[in-house]
Amino acid sequence: MSWRSYCNWAKHRPATLRLADYLGRGKGRFRILDRLSPPKPARRRPNLANWHKHDLAAVWIGHATVLLRVGGMTILTDPVMSNRVGVGLGLMTGGPKRLVAPAMSVWQLPPIDLILVSHAHFDHLDRPTLQRLPKHVPVVTARHTRDLIKDLGFQNVAELRWGESLRVSELRISAHKVAHWGARTYYDHHRGFNAYVIDGAGEQNRRVLYGGDTAYHEGFRDIAKVDLAIFGIGAYDPYIQAHATPEQAWRMADHVRADFILPMHHSTFRLSYEPLHEPIERLLAAAGRDERRVVIREIGETWTNGN
Repeated sequence: MSWRSYCNWAKHRPATLRLADYLGRGKGRFRILDRLSPPKPARRRPNLANWHKHDLAAVWIGHATVLLRVGGMTILTDPVMSNRVGVGLGLMTGGPKRLVAPAMSVWQLPPIDLILVSHAHFDHLDRPTLQRLPKHVPVVTARHTRDLIKDLGFQNVAELRWGESLRVSELRISAHKVAHWGARTYYDHHRGFNAYVIDGAGEQNRRVLYGGDTAYHEGFRDIAKVDLAIFGIGAYDPYIQAHATPEQAWRMADHVRADFILPMHHSTFRLSYEPLHEPIERLLAAAGRDERRVVIREIGETWTNGN
């Protein structure tokens, strides 16, 4: 039986899925085999000079992990710093291997004011990474995913459904519909999945859309204009029902009249069949003369927009 056939078989076995749920709750402390073959380092190194002075800035750390500066606060999206993501199998992780190391380690991060988690998939909610982050930092996550975060020691974990919002200090965070799914192990289909709009305070009132994982849909048209749209552009072949193509991501960025687009969810893990270089090339081709709007193209790059 091939690995793909085995996975399809396992998805229909409740006992297997319950075991996967249990193994997916590990903290990664003993997975020493994951460290034996580390990914290649990112070619770019983030520039955090005067980071605290920017009213809008971003660093692509890798995959869906973006360090943001909005409205005087520092936000970390879907933190995943592990060499592999997936279920814990004793001394190793059963799942995709990272191809490029995170541009920053947990210890190199500036003080974080907020963590955003879009949904429970292993490449977005990585418990070994969350375990290493400061537990006083507030976490905003999707509905029915608090149980995967709260037991790690975080003191303030809030769930948002589509259409709900809350204030975190100077920011307003609102959850929005995406075309995706939230089950972590095919056993827990009750879990939610979000995009977020981050509304900053102050004179500039910067607005950022973090798209999480989504296929193409028209729902973002209801969101007012944003300064920066962060969209995934990879894992569409053959999973176009769950992930947008680069051209579709560009169209959705236009739906919110984004001044700039930060493409993510590509070039970090091999999750699908398209060549690793294809997503960013297709996005730039779709942008055409508006290519300048694509602000980060490689892991580790830093972008700032005013003070």
